[in-house]
Amino acid sequence: MIVTLGIIFGDIGTSPLYVFQTLLVEGGKVNTALVLGSISCIFWTLTLQTTFKYIVITLQADNKGEGGIFSLYALVRRYGKWLAIPAIIGAGTLLADGIITPPISVTSAIEGLNLVPAFSTVIVPGNNLILIIVITIILLLFFFQQFGTKVVGSAFGPVMLMWFIMLGVLGTMQVAHFPSIFKALNPYYGARLLMDHPKGFWLLGAVFLCTTGAEALYSDLGHCGRRNIQVSWIFVKTTLILNYLGQGAWVLSQAPGKDFTGVNPFFEIVPHTFLLPAIALATLATIIASQALISGSFTLISEAVSMNFWPRITIKYPSNIRGQIYIPSINWMLCIGCILVSLYFRTSAAMTAAYGFSITIAMLSTTILMYYFMRYVKHWPVWLVTIILCLFVTVEFSFFVANAVKILKRLFFVGFEVGLIFTMYTWFRARKINNRFLNFIDIKEKLPLLNALSNDTTVNKYATHLIYLTKANNSKQIEEKIMYSIMSRRPKRADTYWFVHIERTDEPYTMEYTVDQIEPGKVIRIEFRLGFRIQPRVNVLFRKVVEDMVERGEIDITSNYPSLKQHKMAADFRFVIMEKFLSYNNLFSVSEGFILNSYFAIKKLAQSEAKAFGLDTSETRVEKIPLVVKPVNNIHIKRVDDPVNNLVAEFAD
Repeated sequence: MIVTLGIIFGDIGTSPLYVFQTLLVEGGKVNTALVLGSISCIFWTLTLQTTFKYIVITLQADNKGEGGIFSLYALVRRYGKWLAIPAIIGAGTLLADGIITPPISVTSAIEGLNLVPAFSTVIVPGNNLILIIVITIILLLFFFQQFGTKVVGSAFGPVMLMWFIMLGVLGTMQVAHFPSIFKALNPYYGARLLMDHPKGFWLLGAVFLCTTGAEALYSDLGHCGRRNIQVSWIFVKTTLILNYLGQGAWVLSQAPGKDFTGVNPFFEIVPHTFLLPAIALATLATIIASQALISGSFTLISEAVSMNFWPRITIKYPSNIRGQIYIPSINWMLCIGCILVSLYFRTSAAMTAAYGFSITIAMLSTTILMYYFMRYVKHWPVWLVTIILCLFVTVEFSFFVANAVKILKRLFFVGFEVGLIFTMYTWFRARKINNRFLNFIDIKEKLPLLNALSNDTTVNKYATHLIYLTKANNSKQIEEKIMYSIMSRRPKRADTYWFVHIERTDEPYTMEYTVDQIEPGKVIRIEFRLGFRIQPRVNVLFRKVVEDMVERGEIDITSNYPSLKQHKMAADFRFVIMEKFLSYNNLFSVSEGFILNSYFAIKKLAQSEAKAFGLDTSETRVEKIPLVVKPVNNIHIKRVDDPVNNLVAEFAD
């Protein structure tokens, strides 16, 4: 559970640094109604959204122990093809708004140094010194991702335990002086604030900041387990609420009419002698919160690649810890985004004014998918699912509307969000169009032809063992284009033809294979069943299969060349990868043309098929195949005889 504190609750655990301060700023005149109403809204938001929706209900949607919107989509996709849309939108918005979490957390912690007399004139919110410190921390954080977080990760839990204990103690100290603050937990005060305050409903945009880590909490389910998260949340929520109550108690104990502009109640309730250690601990906590976000982004993109929502990109494994991955392109994309956010907004107050809009969309997307999970996977009664759905949609749509005013303040993010969602949708849609035009044939009908070619010594041997990757789910079928590649281009004579198929399972860590000797020793099909979190390193996996088959005596891979056979040398293996390009011989609709042209443009930036499947280039041949979706077949051309040639012909006669 201590490990869970470090991995799961970093984002939501650092929210007291800026949430209540933002409510005071946006609320205008600070009075008892604003303070009690704000804390009431925070408490019930954490109760309804974080506790009820995510801790109690959504965590039940674990896919063999894994969480996140793509794991949830994998559980319900059979119930509706259109469910890919909310999955894509949810993932894209979660990633996009995520780039503001490291800057806002680290900046709010560093700005606390302004309360230290020695630094009060040097550390001023928005000045260049704070920017330099924040950007340096962000650069170091992203730089060390490539080495893995094994060493740092071991310290995450104890640091966050100290952080949450500090939150609880600081809050309790203030509450002890002003115990009547507990009446803020009554929902009456929250309702009165939303109805009576001039900006009442729109304050929900600031209230929402207290639960922004809830979606990431579900994404990191696989790292710690459901029970650990649920039990730890009791402690976490208690300390969070105590701290918010403490901040409210401090505000109410101040002189009437006090100006709270530029005042952060979180650091004000810290004893002066403990201020520097508290800021240091806050900075460590914000770095941990940022680390959890980055790791979650890597996991999300890795799953997107496995489920054909994202182009194939380089994914590295910096340690032996299960699920710990490093994606260089995403790492530096997030790094640049975080630095630009810091430079653009400069202060934590400006960042909070733009934060939260996309997370509300991500939460609504999760709610849509959760409806199908509760109704069709869990088989809960319709009336119960309907009540839960109406509750979540009402709360989240209210937050969405309240955050919608932030759209003008966050135009900075729009391009990033649109780019992510567009890439995912284009990749997914183009793959569907591509697969629609795959033609499969019965492989047994082609066995005589394969045997004849294999025994035809007049054709130069292309490889002893020739391996193709096939998309045919039916073990009795093969793509027509593969047979065309073997027979028609340059006949590819081989002693043994292998066809390898990869089935992606809904479970995260499945690693299984089956062997079907269609023509013993001549035509063999290998079926790999790999979980959506397993990298399809075909070269390594295929070699392991061959070794197992040799040990079982099912095949002999000794070379058939006499000079090599007498020395018992192993035979050669060659993979053939077939890459498509968009043929000029196409006539399709504007939308399909746009999707396919975008797909192939994005594909140029992605990993090659050979590299994506972990195939050594020395053993691999890549063949380019034109993709013809709708061939041009309405061409009418008229032959016209040349009059000069006709005269010459007549003269010759």
